[in-house]
Amino acid sequence: MTIQPVRLFGDPILRSRAAEVTGFDRELRQLVTDLTETMHDDGGVGMAAPQIGVGLRVFVYDTEDARGHLINPTYEVVGAEEQVGPEGCLSIPGLRYDTRRALRVRAAGVDVNGKPVEFAAEGLLARCVQHETDHLDGVLFIDRLDPAQRKEAMRTIRESDWFSAGITVRSSRALGSTEAGPFGRGR
Repeated sequence: MTIQPVRLFGDPILRSRAAEVTGFDRELRQLVTDLTETMHDDGGVGMAAPQIGVGLRVFVYDTEDARGHLINPTYEVVGAEEQVGPEGCLSIPGLRYDTRRALRVRAAGVDVNGKPVEFAAEGLLARCVQHETDHLDGVLFIDRLDPAQRKEAMRTIRESDWFSAGITVRSSRALGSTEAGPFGRGR
């Protein structure tokens, strides 16, 4: 297995814009495998490369609707409908807040071979595409919360054992349960 340690809130890579992928090689295929195995081990439905310390524009996903990966992703919102639902992040263990996102998006990018990929996403898959693309831009889901919720979230983070101990990298499942996953499989 190639399960990797997960970067936690406070690690600068989570706040940096990831670089475009230009080389489609064995290392990229291994990165997608590592991301997928780490995501599954932690019970998540999505994971971006910066979450395992790699500053490249790559994310993986595995929802009830679809599974796969997207490299150099973009998306456009389809329609004006929004969804509000629980969201968390493997990089912020134990934190979950209702977060507003577009209900539908059209995602585009390439696969590990550089071939174009495009798909329509709705509901959880659309939430995942938006959340993981945010990661690649250095944006965390707590940045999408209203000011009062964000203040509460920051207080919870500051009071957490892992943050107060200065931990910015953790081994898989070392902190919290799988409920800390991006959108949780067990809800």
